[in-house]
Amino acid sequence: MSLAKSIILILVSISIAVGGQLLLKIGLNKIGSISVNSFSSLGQLFLGIIKSPLVLTGLFCYVISAAIWLVVLSAVELSFAYPFIGLTYVLILIISKFVLREDVNPIRWIGAAVITAGVILISRG
Repeated sequence: MSLAKSIILILVSISIAVGGQLLLKIGLNKIGSISVNSFSSLGQLFLGIIKSPLVLTGLFCYVISAAIWLVVLSAVELSFAYPFIGLTYVLILIISKFVLREDVNPIRWIGAAVITAGVILISRG
């Protein structure tokens, strides 16, 4: 597999995982805060999850992302591919700020810039 194709598949896998995380967050926001202090609350959590199309779709996204990741790992070195996972933090930060309207402080933005620079450096090595 060419380097360009590998990077594209890595980015697709990461993007799908980030989309899945967003769907999980939105779905769980609709379910409400979860307290796991008894078996009955675990049952309520399970029922809430299986009744939520957003949560189920988010979980499905993780399965698809993992399948693509397996294709990537079959073709490239782990030491090359795995650092790209750091981009999930950056993408989640951006989505948290602009889609979920969460407050993101400057330290997190600086961290995201450092992660991005690190991924760029590792991908060139």
